[in-house]
Amino acid sequence: MAPSPALRCCKRTLNWIPVLFINLVVGWSYYAYVVELCVYTITDNVERISYLIIFHIFLAIFIWSYWKTIWSKPASPSIAFALPRAEKELFEKEERAEMQQEILKRAARNLPVYTRTAGGAIRYCTYCQVIKPDRCHHCSTCEMCVLKMDHHCPWVNNCVGFSNYKFFVLFLAYASLYCAVICATVIQYFIKFWTKEHAETPAKFHILFLFFVAALFFISIMSLFSYHLWLVGKNRTTIEAFRAPVFANGPDKNGFSLGFRRNMAEVFGDRAKYCFFPVFSSQGDGHSFVTRLVHIDPEQAKGVLQQNGKIPANGETSLSVPPSEATSKEKTDGDQIVAVTVDSEP
Repeated sequence: MAPSPALRCCKRTLNWIPVLFINLVVGWSYYAYVVELCVYTITDNVERISYLIIFHIFLAIFIWSYWKTIWSKPASPSIAFALPRAEKELFEKEERAEMQQEILKRAARNLPVYTRTAGGAIRYCTYCQVIKPDRCHHCSTCEMCVLKMDHHCPWVNNCVGFSNYKFFVLFLAYASLYCAVICATVIQYFIKFWTKEHAETPAKFHILFLFFVAALFFISIMSLFSYHLWLVGKNRTTIEAFRAPVFANGPDKNGFSLGFRRNMAEVFGDRAKYCFFPVFSSQGDGHSFVTRLVHIDPEQAKGVLQQNGKIPANGETSLSVPPSEATSKEKTDGDQIVAVTVDSEP
């Protein structure tokens, strides 16, 4: 039974509590640093101005990344992955699981879908009624299927996936730097207040507490950032780190790994000027990914998402196979493997 509209609205409101908490902590840290430290405690004007400039630079890039992570709408599968009307009616009427799988296999034959369930079945979302693209998962909190879903993060009240994973990683990086800047600039005054070398003032509590909070957040966020940087280097999502994707040949945790450099470029893009800013530069369109395990004729991929007139040739989602990146060949156990990717301009 679906929850009532009132209960759903209440749940959505409560989901913003962690975000509100983070914003209150950041707001207090701004007051403690700018007012209590720089205005009331630091007496040297050069030191005060330099601290304020550095602080505001890191605060701005941190807030920018954080809000981009929050407000970037999760990307969902294209209509091309929905069952055609006739096949959908057959699927809903059919009660036998094996016959339902046959219907899904026919529908997925012309789609760039190569991962399966643990039992080898086509991955189908009964809630969204779409065949799940590779690395796509259904989020019960967002109530939608999310392309290249990593996890649902309560601290941003959003799903972290293809559309905002780069922003999330940058948010962790700049949050760590923000905390590091606070710790590095506050520590001398923290020591002076702690050893009573500095006269007692109302700023003492704020400065002591600011250092402890910044240090605590730095340790926790830096640990999370290191983990996600490792995931990017391996080309895995958090879900895939705990449960390896299943291909026709079986599960393979490195099925999407293309080497460290290409793995990093898939998330941050191949243009250095965009890598460190929260602007979208990730490669592909989230529906299909290069994999070293897929055998397919490259000519088959040219019109995959335009099957049966579902998407016009100049539609928003398109499939292209550049010879330099979409098709690659390598030897594995004596077989020749061809990998296919979906590219689109962000």
